[in-house]
Amino acid sequence: MRYLPLTDTDRGEMLGRIGVSSIDELFVDVPAEARLDGPIAGLPMHMSEMAVERHMRALSNKNLSAGDAPFFIGAGAYRHHIPASVDHIIQRGEFLTSYTPYQPEIAQGTLQMLFEFQTQVARLYGCAVANASLYDGSTACWEAVAMAARITRRKKAVLSGALHPHYAEVVRTMAKFTGDEIADAEPAIQPTPDNDGLIARIDENTSCVVVQYPDILGRIADLSEIAEAAHANGALLVVVNTEPVALGAIKSPGELGADIVVGEGQSIGVGLQFGGPYLGLFAVRDPKHVRQMPGRLCGETVDAEGKRGFVLTLSTREQHIRREKATSNICTNSGLCALAFNVHMTLLGEKGLRQLAAENHRLACLAADRLAQVPGVRVLNQSFFNEFTLMVGQDARAAVHRLAEKGVLGGVSLGRLYPGVDRLAEGLLVAVTETTTEGDIEALASALEEVLA
Repeated sequence: MRYLPLTDTDRGEMLGRIGVSSIDELFVDVPAEARLDGPIAGLPMHMSEMAVERHMRALSNKNLSAGDAPFFIGAGAYRHHIPASVDHIIQRGEFLTSYTPYQPEIAQGTLQMLFEFQTQVARLYGCAVANASLYDGSTACWEAVAMAARITRRKKAVLSGALHPHYAEVVRTMAKFTGDEIADAEPAIQPTPDNDGLIARIDENTSCVVVQYPDILGRIADLSEIAEAAHANGALLVVVNTEPVALGAIKSPGELGADIVVGEGQSIGVGLQFGGPYLGLFAVRDPKHVRQMPGRLCGETVDAEGKRGFVLTLSTREQHIRREKATSNICTNSGLCALAFNVHMTLLGEKGLRQLAAENHRLACLAADRLAQVPGVRVLNQSFFNEFTLMVGQDARAAVHRLAEKGVLGGVSLGRLYPGVDRLAEGLLVAVTETTTEGDIEALASALEEVLA
């Protein structure tokens, strides 16, 4: 029996109190094309349990799985090998079903894991303090912009044109509700990032400069000159990293002057999973900024008997009681994904992470060299880690579809990421990881030769 405590009169009173005439008005910010106006097409209203299983299996079989074909898709979510022990550990009951560790005396295992996770992220990012995770990289990016506005008391964020467009869209969406000015741009299709163009947009009203490292085209910028320009104008440098494995090979953002470092932790311990759940990482270089951080932090202490213990040190999210003073409306962390990250990173260690990064880069170099031999193809990048941009001389969206028909998942077209921007239509973003074989690279090159002929 369904429990329906509200009457039509109750609903009417609530709608009147918040100033809308119908529930539909609460969804006006969701684009009309993203809203359902009836049942989902292709799904029957009633079926037996066995029939539902057969129907869902038939739908699933239409997918081409990342593990069943040469796979070169990245653009913020990457296929890496995850040791079986990661899943074994996170499936343990005390982790799988645990909730927020408000009672430290019965949650020491969860708190210790989060403390170790924070330590790993802080070291990876070259920062002093990291939080216990956020939802994903894009929301972490917005939280960094909001935090910079609180610290600088300014309302203008300058976004690099080479920031992932989905991250930029999240920032623009959230800024509608805070009044922040978002100064963004489109990526320059050139071998190196346009640092000079970005620096020229920084002024005395800028709260922060947001750059991606490596950027959406796979290029690796010199962050130090951007940091210097931002700091000279009293602004903060926010660095976004969508591929944490890269930090096993290149300098950390904190070393290069970043004030806030955020990113997506999916690459380490978390599978592709049809797009989520993922893992937002967030860290600051200067400890004085800790109280402006969103999310929660776990700390190490000693109990009354002097024994080592762990507690929630700061929970600045909804502030529990003083909600009007909250630094964020994010009310949880991605605990299970953070655990998966923690376990995988622990298994790797520093040496293992560096070896993994080296193998990613080695295979990416092989792929770039081979694909550059395909007639009509040009590798855009002068520098990259495991992802780079090809210019294919025609609409890359069509090429991606034809590659898929040949059983090769050949990458992400820039036309998909930047619809309507004609000058980007010929760009194809190709990602290579340790799961890519030399045979996969040859399969892509051969298929691309046929597709572009």
